[in-house]
Amino acid sequence: MKNNISVFLFLLGMCFHHLTYAQTVESKFQQPLKEVLDEIEERFQVTIKYNDNQVEGKVVTYAFWRFRPDVDLTLQQVLAPLDMKVNKEGPGRYKLKEFEYHRWKEEDGWAFLQHLSSQYNDRSSWELRRDSLIPALRKALKLDPLPAIGNTKPILSKKRQFNGYSVENFALELLPGVYVNGSIYRPLKYKGKVPVVLSPDGHWGGHRFRKDAQIRFGMLAKIGMVAVSYDLFAWGESLLQFKSEDHQRSLALTYQILSGIRILDFMLSDPSIDRHRVGICGGSGGGNQAGLLTAIEPRITLSIPVVSLSSYHFGGCPCESGLPIHAVGKGTNNVEIAAMAAPRPMLVVSDGKDWTAHAQEHDFPYLKRIYGFYNAADQVANVHLTAEGHDFGYNKRKAVYDFLIQHFNLEAKGIKQKNGEYDESSIVVEEKEALYSFGANGELLPKNAIKGYDKLEKLLP
Repeated sequence: MKNNISVFLFLLGMCFHHLTYAQTVESKFQQPLKEVLDEIEERFQVTIKYNDNQVEGKVVTYAFWRFRPDVDLTLQQVLAPLDMKVNKEGPGRYKLKEFEYHRWKEEDGWAFLQHLSSQYNDRSSWELRRDSLIPALRKALKLDPLPAIGNTKPILSKKRQFNGYSVENFALELLPGVYVNGSIYRPLKYKGKVPVVLSPDGHWGGHRFRKDAQIRFGMLAKIGMVAVSYDLFAWGESLLQFKSEDHQRSLALTYQILSGIRILDFMLSDPSIDRHRVGICGGSGGGNQAGLLTAIEPRITLSIPVVSLSSYHFGGCPCESGLPIHAVGKGTNNVEIAAMAAPRPMLVVSDGKDWTAHAQEHDFPYLKRIYGFYNAADQVANVHLTAEGHDFGYNKRKAVYDFLIQHFNLEAKGIKQKNGEYDESSIVVEEKEALYSFGANGELLPKNAIKGYDKLEKLLP
């Protein structure tokens, strides 16, 4: 104890020596952040990486009072009031970052999940909780009531036929003058009514136009489903109406969930679609869309969140967490929201190199417990790929194909090989312009289309 006190007094003395800028109570002992970080580096013999614009103009109040004998505690004391943090990149190496509201310490997320779980012990108490969350989520999303709809007649492109499937592009008016664009992949041959799978995507480069996405949609169609891919807000053709930086604004979340609802309306108006086999499958941010939309949409009968679900990660983009959806019900998280799908079939695909790395330890057992309230624990599954990372690679697609074939009672003959693998080589990867509804240069954008986030705000106040 005496040694610790001596060290602390030594450090405090050095702080008085070095941090001499306006060191009075009237100035709140303030010091420029850069100088404080320099002092931390010198005192603790560590390196802190940062850009000049991260520290420019930032001041630490009560600067030297925040120093502790431990470097990690000192950094927390200094940075937390500025809504900043550091990531530890190795022994004595740190990187300065903005406070990540969406990312908790793992143990904090697990403890919160346990707290949520303690609120219900049977189906009745769980459903009281679930039924209180649904309207609260809709209200937080600005979707209660649903906003006025635009022209419900979809804009469709000419179909393109490939080996076993077709593709046509579409545009739907979500709100007056606000459109969502996507592509519909259909099987060329099928018997009876056909299942549909909504396919929101994440933030990978190339979005829904990238190779692995087109392969997945084409394969779903060849297996016997209608796959519907569509743009994120201020991505793809949405950039004809909004700027890319608008994707980092709160109404991105409303727009994307509303897109799923309107697309669901559109697809279920097709008499060839089986209303009892309606799935949603998305990766990363698209996985969080899948969980949230399933929670508030009883028409969805099956959900597959891929490399997304986590009790300590709430979604790193405003299109996932930019509105107070996680504040409803005195606090919730994406795992509890996903559990609202029970007892509808759900597959959780996780990996070993992102925030889903511990899904098997905490999140999946929680889901099994909720499904157990319905005697349906066999309806929720987890495929955990320990050696893989944050992508939608073949093994993740294979898990999706297998789950959909099983739960939608589809035949995999001619699609799935004897060794259990899938041959994806027949899928045609088109140029992204071929998947546009409004032309290569947006020349077909409807005349009533609004432009600018400020106009969207007027429609969704």
